[in-house]
Amino acid sequence: MKLRVEHITTFTYDSPISEAYTEMRLAPLDLGGQRRTAFELVAEPRGDVISYLDRFGNEVHYFDVLNSHQQLTVTARSEIQTTNEFKGDEEMFSPLDQYDYLQPTHYTPDDIALHVLAEQHVVAGNKAASTYALMAAVHEAIAYERGATDVKTTADEAIRLGKGVCQDYAHVMLAVCRLSKLPARYVSGYLYSPNAPEMASHAWVDVYVDGHGWRALDPTHNCPQDERYVRVATGRDYTDVPPTRGIYKGKATEKMEIQVMVSAV
Repeated sequence: MKLRVEHITTFTYDSPISEAYTEMRLAPLDLGGQRRTAFELVAEPRGDVISYLDRFGNEVHYFDVLNSHQQLTVTARSEIQTTNEFKGDEEMFSPLDQYDYLQPTHYTPDDIALHVLAEQHVVAGNKAASTYALMAAVHEAIAYERGATDVKTTADEAIRLGKGVCQDYAHVMLAVCRLSKLPARYVSGYLYSPNAPEMASHAWVDVYVDGHGWRALDPTHNCPQDERYVRVATGRDYTDVPPTRGIYKGKATEKMEIQVMVSAV
């Protein structure tokens, strides 16, 4: 499937600021069967944009705006050719990956409620089956509700609340997989859903299974990644993959608005 994504981020300040330094992870990845055919990132006011790869292989675009301004708009446009199945066996899996993706993090702590969920649903002696069982368990344990959590909510908080959004589903699944000795990583990207458009980024999980490679699973919708998904970045949790991160100089209060449009070409 060929998809087009437009992601517009608008930063508004209640008084002028003199400097802004921003990095963004909005460029779709070229791997696992996914192919990026076009990408552009434009900032207004204009700034010199440079790009680099972070330690997880994600493309990061960095720019600064040094003149006084009260609004900054960043528009990222991309076209992507997707496939019906993520080809996770094409990636190397190093000892560092093994370590990184088994460790608890701030968002995915070693917590008793998460231990209970993992122990109740892991399939003894069958890692492949365990990935799907854990995905289904997380899907059932959390009710999708916008506004119930925020970007700072951790997996243990989400599982006790029993409500959340895609970021919470992903963090809970990361935690229970790692507690079950299954290396897992956070995936940020987009989901094409013509009947119920998602006007924001999406998040899901890759789980590594010996002999099979990475399996891409979406606990929010209880399904594997297919041609509707666009992968942008991967990491240990949300901390490694935020679409935007930055600082500015000034006493102003910042407001950020995001518009995401995903369409079939």
